[in-house]
Amino acid sequence: MTMTDDEDALDFAIVVYREDDHWEAEMLPVALTSDLRGLVQALRQTPSMGTTIGMVAVGDDFFVVLRVFGERVSVFLSDITAAWDWSLARQVLEYLDVPVPEADEEDLDGVYPAGDLSIFADLGLDEMELGALSGDLDLLPDEVLSSIAARLGFSHPFERAVDAAVG
Repeated sequence: MTMTDDEDALDFAIVVYREDDHWEAEMLPVALTSDLRGLVQALRQTPSMGTTIGMVAVGDDFFVVLRVFGERVSVFLSDITAAWDWSLARQVLEYLDVPVPEADEEDLDGVYPAGDLSIFADLGLDEMELGALSGDLDLLPDEVLSSIAARLGFSHPFERAVDAAVG
């Protein structure tokens, strides 16, 4: 069974942005958890004083973070092997011009991130820490995103948005 449309999975998309010198976060339509182009468009439409961040958790499998600043779009995918089962992960790899690994590659046992590891370096989360967080097999995608939000200083707005997104 392919899990691209698993309605029982905990999927959410959150937009985080600056307003009046503080962080705000809002849920995005869950349909955007499978539409990279739509995510980028939604982030660009969000009024912000600077950067806009998108955070997407797809089930227990992977997460994607995006950062839009003007015309620049940075993207990070927590695990390339998610592209075997999930449309969003395949779209991210296409965007990054990274080939989807063969499903029978035996040496792909673990987590293999792709994209801009320095996506949040200027906000205080360096490449090593993001890599370590994405590779922590004891954390679910929503827990990793919560850790990222805490390290970047928008834990409370993020948690409120997640609560609204998942009910």
